[in-house]
Order: sequence, then structure tokens, then C-alpha cells
Amino acid sequence: MRWVLHPVAIIFLLSTSQLSAAPADERVCGLDRAGYLLLDSAGETLDACHADTPLVPASTIKILTAWLAIKHWGADFRFSTDFYLDEDQLLWVHGLGDPMLVSEELALIAQGLKAVSLSAVSGVGIDTSYYANDIDIPGRARTDNPYDAPAAALAVNFNTVNLRRKHGKLQSAEAQTPLTQTARKLGRWVDGKAQRINLRNAQDSGTYFAEILRRKLMDAGITVDARIRRGSVPETAKLIYRHENSRQLPDVLKAMLQYSTNFIANQLFLNLGAEAYGAPATMEKAIRHAQREIAETFGWQDFRIVEGSGLSRDNRLTARQLTELLQAFQPWKELLPKRGGVYAKTGTLNGIRTLAGYLGPGDGGRPFAILINRPAPRNLRYDLVKQWKIQRPK
Repeated sequence: MRWVLHPVAIIFLLSTSQLSAAPADERVCGLDRAGYLLLDSAGETLDACHADTPLVPASTIKILTAWLAIKHWGADFRFSTDFYLDEDQLLWVHGLGDPMLVSEELALIAQGLKAVSLSAVSGVGIDTSYYANDIDIPGRARTDNPYDAPAAALAVNFNTVNLRRKHGKLQSAEAQTPLTQTARKLGRWVDGKAQRINLRNAQDSGTYFAEILRRKLMDAGITVDARIRRGSVPETAKLIYRHENSRQLPDVLKAMLQYSTNFIANQLFLNLGAEAYGAPATMEKAIRHAQREIAETFGWQDFRIVEGSGLSRDNRLTARQLTELLQAFQPWKELLPKRGGVYAKTGTLNGIRTLAGYLGPGDGGRPFAILINRPAPRNLRYDLVKQWKIQRPK
């Protein structure tokens, strides 16, 4: 099979000053530590170079995490959080790793608790035992950037706070999120426009969740004392409410893929391991689960998965493996970001540019993967996709 160029393509190339440049496939193929593969809708190879070379996938690995989640839980799944009341009228929250406990969801929780006739509590208890202590996500830096937010069994707003300072006064940058004591502490250095900061440790994470929940309970007309306690739910405490998140799993996955949210990916990855091998969640259990599912479904040999968000440079996949994954993920392709008729997920680290998804409408699209693991022109991966889009087999 060979490729021919349509007249429209020539005009496009002239308009983008690419006529004198080497074709994008040659430029990518000429790089060391780079590879790509394009399949047709039947899985036959249309274009390939170094397709079996293991390379760092960066955030395109989130497609694997999404596939693992769909395979394990199914599309109707909703994450849950349990609420108990002990003999001292302390409201205990047992976190189960729900990645979508945003401020609006806590307001729904407050309404759910009110509906079971909860009128007053002596404080909030936080049980985070579903996750092991001090989970280390490979590749995650200990900065206050939102993409470095730590995993947590119980976290609100993706384990971040969104703050701004106006006329010298610290404010919440979200109308639905109150300004709490923990937020004030984290926002001491915020100046000017809105900044999103992650809660860098489990202590602040649990405290901040309790503070937001307390305010939402009060908004719902429930009296709440300021006491916050940490530990395990007492054996004598009574389960009074199980909250199922208002979002089903595809909504969670779409948020993760559209915004490349590392926090959601890390939570999913850890929760899968905990369900497969029992609590507490650990990275070791999560990796073991991923490796088992990959081996049973794809039989891959030369790959490495150390986490599920793409932060780590120790992950390794080939372009062929990514396109095999995309064939399995095809029913869910519309969860991926869409740009110019292409559904695809990007991956970006310093010196690494990747792109994986589906080219073309109608028959399900043609799976492709591009992995560039060395400094290269920023738009080279997109140039290759443009080249594929304007080429037609004869």
C-alpha cells in the first residue's frame, strides 16, 4: 500500500510553510528514542517506525488506567463514602478513595445526612485507613502544584485549594468552597490572581475535608461542633448513610482524560489494587493488579508500569502496545479530548512528547500512537497526525 497526496493537501502544506521540510514521518523516524504506529480500523498497519521500542508514554498511560477501571467496575459504577455515628454523636467518615468529592458533592452529602434525620453532631471523625500511610507515587514531586497532589483515602476538590488575594484579603476562588483555617494557612503566600495549591500531606488533607464538610452540614441546617478526630471508625458506631457519588465512572474518566488530572488517575490506580488484593491500598497492590490484567488480556512481555498517571519516567510502553490498548478502548474513545476530528490523549514531560488516540470518523477511527522521548520540535507529533489526515491509501 502506498500513499498519494490530494491537491487540498498541497495547498495546506504550502499555507503552513511545510513544503520544503521533510515529511513528519521521516522526521520522527529519524530520531533516536522515538516511534509510532498507525492502524486501520481493522487493525492492519498503515504506517510504522520503531513500533516495538519501549518508550516513556507520559500521560497517554491514563488511557490504560481508564481501561483498567472500565474493565473492573463497568460503566454504571459509582464511588461511595460511608458515614457512621458513634455513641458520642461524633460523625465518622470512612473514606474509600472517591476521587470526585468536590465541594458540590459534599453539599449533596449534607442533604443526604439531613434526609436520614441527622440534626446535630459533636464533631467529625476522619477514617483514612483504606489507604496505607505515606503512599509514594513514582514521579510525583513534592511541590504545591496541583498536578503533584498526593493520593488520599479522603480528599475534597482533588486534594487542592483554589485561592486568590483581592485588595490584600485572601479569598476562596470558588463560590462553592468556603475559606477555612487550613486554606488560610496554605494561602499565606498567595498574591494576586487565583492559584490552585495541593494539600501536601495526609494531615492537612483530612483536616481540610472535615472543615469543608462541617460548613456544608451547617448550610444544610445540621449543628456541628468544631472537633475533628482521626482514627478508625469505632466498632460500636452505626452506619447511618452510604453516599454514592452523583457521577458515574465514565464521567470520572472523562474528567481525568480531558484535563489530564493526575490525582484522579492515582486514586483509580490505587483503588483497583485495593479491591483486587484488599485494603489498605498500596502502590505494590495497584501495580500487581495492572500487570495481571495486562498479561491476561494482551500478553505483553516487554513493558513496565510503575504508576497510572504518567508522572514517572520509569513507565515503558511501545507504540504497538498502545494501539492494542486503543483497540480495546475503542467503545470509550469519546471520553478522550477531541481536537480537529481526532480523539487523542497527549503526554508531556520535559523532553518527552507523546500522543495516542483515534484518527478519522465513522468506522471507529484508526488507532495511532506517537512516542517521542527526546527534545524535538514542540508540534512534531501534531505534524505527523496532520500528515496522516491528508494522506489516503490508493
